[in-house]
Amino acid sequence: MRTTDQRVWKREDGATQVEFTFVVLLLVMVLLGVVEMGRMILSYTAIADAAKAGARYAMVHGVDRTGTGADGPSSASSYAQVQTVAQNYAAAGLLDSSAVTVSVSYPNHSGTVAGNYPGDPVQVTVSYTYVPLVGYFSSILNTTLSSTSEGVITY
Repeated sequence: MRTTDQRVWKREDGATQVEFTFVVLLLVMVLLGVVEMGRMILSYTAIADAAKAGARYAMVHGVDRTGTGADGPSSASSYAQVQTVAQNYAAAGLLDSSAVTVSVSYPNHSGTVAGNYPGDPVQVTVSYTYVPLVGYFSSILNTTLSSTSEGVITY
């Protein structure tokens, strides 16, 4: 009887190691997936905040605003300051600011020429192509994140 028990036990040598390997592999994949999804949510939040900051800047730096550089007005013909503000906010979220695309538009609100006059709307769209850290998730998570923020120029 004793020899039979030893034979059965010897046939199972290494089974625990194989099972452990499968479980660890699955656990590592799940953990990497959680990390990638967390990074993606952080990136989207940074993009949304950048769009809000750009729209806020455009709302308070309308046609009545004087000055140059960061304090200059934003308009349909010159909105580089709005783009800079949005890219700086995106960079604060650990994104590559050179890969952030900022689009600013001043849609025609009341039948007049679109511009940056008080009461006119402004729309800021920020987009960023998310690139996962782990190459395995590239086919699933390689997507363009985008957020749009709108407001009405107050000054």
